[in-house]
Amino acid sequence: MSTSNNASGSSDNKSTNTFSLLRVCPKVIFDGSNFNDWMSNIRMALRFEDKEYILEKELNEINESKATPIEIAEYMAHYKDVTKVSCIMVTTTSPELQWFYEDYWPYEMCKDLMEKYHQRARQESYVIVKSFITTKMKDEESVTTYLQRYVNRLLKLNANFDEELAIDIVLHSLPSCYDQFIMTSHLKKEEVTLSQLQSLLRTA
Repeated sequence: MSTSNNASGSSDNKSTNTFSLLRVCPKVIFDGSNFNDWMSNIRMALRFEDKEYILEKELNEINESKATPIEIAEYMAHYKDVTKVSCIMVTTTSPELQWFYEDYWPYEMCKDLMEKYHQRARQESYVIVKSFITTKMKDEESVTTYLQRYVNRLLKLNANFDEELAIDIVLHSLPSCYDQFIMTSHLKKEEVTLSQLQSLLRTA
């Protein structure tokens, strides 16, 4: 009797985990403009289920007549995981992308999306940083508008940048009317975060 209950409990746990995964992933739908957010969401959900390897390991066919029982069992387990993850990845994209990737396995889909969309985000990040470094904020321009044009856009792209360097670039880009603010910030002993700097600039 206890064995039956345990088996039932194990089955319920597996069912709960699967539905939990299906609930978490659709929170971010990939539409072609939010690749980094979508991929991060997918990876975190798969990591929780110990299935993140699916994105890194290609499913290779085996010759069952020559494969060992262990190799066959490993292949079938991999195939089962790949099928589930493929369904989840495809259903969390826009209808147009679903149609395009419906026959892709996760490894191939991830590789193709990385080449198309991650590189696009990287190029956009470069353009923003280049403009950020070479442009100064106008005297009549609001701090909020200026920072949204550069810093917030970089954050949305999940661009990796050193916070201290970002703060230096922000201070460098300020017009001469902020000279006193810059001098004071350099004299202060306590460090501030980029978010704190934005708040200070809005009230300067």
